[in-house]
Amino acid sequence: MDWIRLTKSGKDLTGLKGRLIEVTEEELKKHSKKDDCWICIRGFVYNVSPYMEYHPGGEDELMRAAGSDGTDLFDQVHRWVNYESMLKECLVGRMAVKPAIPKDYHEEKKVLNGMLPKSQVTDALAKEGPSSPSYDWFQTDSLVTIVIYTKQKDITLDSVIVDHQDDSFRAETIIKDYSYLIDIELSHEIQEDFSVRIVENVGKIEIVLKKKENTSWKCLGHPLENHNSLIPKKDAGLYYRQCQLISKEDVTHDTRLFCFMLPPSTYLQVPIGQHVYLKLTITDTEIVKPYTPISDSLLSEFKEPVLPNNKYIYFLIKIYPAGLFTPELDHLQIGDFVFISNPEGNFKISQFQELEDLFLLAAGTGFTPMVKILNYALTNIPSLRKVKLMFFNKTEDDIIWRSQLEKLAFKDKRFDVEFVLSAPISEWNGKQGHISPALLSEFLKRSSDKSKVLICICGPMPFTEQGIKLLHDLNFSKDEMHSFTA
Repeated sequence: MDWIRLTKSGKDLTGLKGRLIEVTEEELKKHSKKDDCWICIRGFVYNVSPYMEYHPGGEDELMRAAGSDGTDLFDQVHRWVNYESMLKECLVGRMAVKPAIPKDYHEEKKVLNGMLPKSQVTDALAKEGPSSPSYDWFQTDSLVTIVIYTKQKDITLDSVIVDHQDDSFRAETIIKDYSYLIDIELSHEIQEDFSVRIVENVGKIEIVLKKKENTSWKCLGHPLENHNSLIPKKDAGLYYRQCQLISKEDVTHDTRLFCFMLPPSTYLQVPIGQHVYLKLTITDTEIVKPYTPISDSLLSEFKEPVLPNNKYIYFLIKIYPAGLFTPELDHLQIGDFVFISNPEGNFKISQFQELEDLFLLAAGTGFTPMVKILNYALTNIPSLRKVKLMFFNKTEDDIIWRSQLEKLAFKDKRFDVEFVLSAPISEWNGKQGHISPALLSEFLKRSSDKSKVLICICGPMPFTEQGIKLLHDLNFSKDEMHSFTA
């Protein structure tokens, strides 16, 4: 407890004033005294001098690894200890990996305990893109842990996608606009379920696999074609997995809420504002359409979650009777399968930083990206003053989740919704018409003259294009607007 109090005191425990550095083996060796002691564990270097007097095993035990790689010693004594959490305020940085890779290098040969060579990155990409990630693996009698070192502090659980099909293990990590891929034919069989965790502020991803048989693996497996590569995400292509239809319910007269179950051997969380592709084979032809996953309700308080979120994926989809794709989707029976891709999209969660006013313009099923945005904004942006949704539809019967939106506006005074109908009945008392300068100029009023604003817009292409033009005419900048198009 004394150590925890010290780590939370704000005192600089590394001596580097919050900087993270790359540490060479030569530099590490220089820090081998009690009052200046650096130790490397699994490729991360810690200044353990402040921890000396708190270490239960005593100072002498820590000094055995002073100025060197202490991974083996750590594993011999207490492999289970969560050193990342205990020593996170002591993190100096990462070991610098030697660039040379021997010609006869094999998967099981380590360059340094806890590190693997740099991935296959071209010189040009290395200059333009993020630092090349690396990975490592270790095992116990029953588990295999694959560790990805991203060298980025802002990695989140939705940055990594894992698929295990047959003997193939695939883990894709999204780092800014790049994709880092691990793709291996495993040397032994594993069980279907596995766990994924992120070590915060370090940029480390741990994927824990369960062995089918408690035998020692001599190597992780055979690398496949694009294994250990870092390439621009736009060049990575789409990867699909089969997902099973679990439920389907009517939301309006022509819109359904579909729920699909991810395979047990897939880990996938779709980031806010991103879409995936659904793929069906229709008359021997593969047809692909983009859709934005949503929450199963606007806010969890309105509906008890029946299914755990991380294994199920929901879509609000309008059925077009004369269409090619949606009638086929609508005819699927519970238990049938659809292929679902990895996420795509250019919406960045960083656009929410210090946001004060959020305006959402949606037409029809263009409402779908707004669902997760609404949920996130109202629960995770402390600076937020107001959120306003202008929801365009043809008739009242077309309004998706009207009662939930009205309940949310009643419950959270920062939120307001306005419905605009283009073909209302005579009794309709709300706004009517199409997107226009008059509607927008009245709707888009900042909470203060210099408040930070974001306007999100989504709907049929003519609606979105007209909306963007009108926003420009109202002197909103490109940085203040985001249009969702697939």
